[in-house]
Amino acid sequence: QLVESGGGLVQSGTSLTLSCVASEWTLDYYANGWFRQAPGKEREQVSCVSASDGSIYYAASVKGRFTISRDIATNTLYLQMNNVKPEDTGVYYCADTDYDGRYTGSCTPQILFTAWGQGTQVTVSS
Repeated sequence: QLVESGGGLVQSGTSLTLSCVASEWTLDYYANGWFRQAPGKEREQVSCVSASDGSIYYAASVKGRFTISRDIATNTLYLQMNNVKPEDTGVYYCADTDYDGRYTGSCTPQILFTAWGQGTQVTVSS
C-alpha cells in the first residue's frame, strides 16, 4: 500500500514537499514514480527513480524545480517541489513498478506502474 501526504493550497513561487510511504514492501526494490492529474487533463508522469541504478527522470515542465528522493530508513518517497506554479495544480500520485529501467530520457510507461497511492491534492494560487 502506498499513502501520499503533504498536499495543500500554496502560493505561486513557494515550496511544498510530498511524501509517499510504502507500508507493505520495501520501496527501493521497485522503480518509483510521481504522477499528477490536472483538472480536465490526463494523468502525466512527473518524475521517476530507478531501482537498479538510481537514475532519475524529470518531465521538462518540472526539471530544475522538483526533486525526487527516497529515504530507505523510513521507506518513504519524496517529491520536493520548489518555485511552484499554478500549472502545477493537480492530484499527485506515487506509484511503483517491477518494470525497472535506466531513466536517462524517460520513465517506465505509466501503464506498467501497478501499485498506486490514493493521491494528494496540490493547488497553487497565483
